[in-house]
Amino acid sequence: MRPRHLSRRGLLAGGAAALAACSASGPAQPSAPAPDSPETVLVKQLIAEKERTIALYSALIADGGERLVPFRDRHQAHVAELRKHVTGPGATGSPAPSGSPSPSGSAEPDKPSLSRLRELERKAAALRPKQLAGLSPGMAQLIASIGACEAAHVVALPKSL
Repeated sequence: MRPRHLSRRGLLAGGAAALAACSASGPAQPSAPAPDSPETVLVKQLIAEKERTIALYSALIADGGERLVPFRDRHQAHVAELRKHVTGPGATGSPAPSGSPSPSGSAEPDKPSLSRLRELERKAAALRPKQLAGLSPGMAQLIASIGACEAAHVVALPKSL
């Protein structure tokens, strides 16, 4: 039996087909990062919210309100704990998306005052039970504990500095 020889035309056609098949699939494209889970989105929003609250406390502390240091420190502890549950971009906290309201529901810039802090704490504490649905048990417990701390702040904040 005689061995079959490929014609030059057949060889070129086969090579072109193989090249087309290889280039169609191409190198693996890096996949887009998976969107954050609803729980991760909530944690990032809480971090941003807490950072705004810490900034308000810090402004009052800088203005002579040293008695507020323990309140601010508790919020900083909340942020540290929340950050343990977020990795990658946004783990350091980022502003809440412009479409999401702050717990105060106000479009005005936050003006540091005790009454402003008390109202912020009250609204944040009232929001926490609504945020628990669909969370993992550990995260639900953490957020409920944060809400309890915020509720305690409402009554524990001094009336004046």
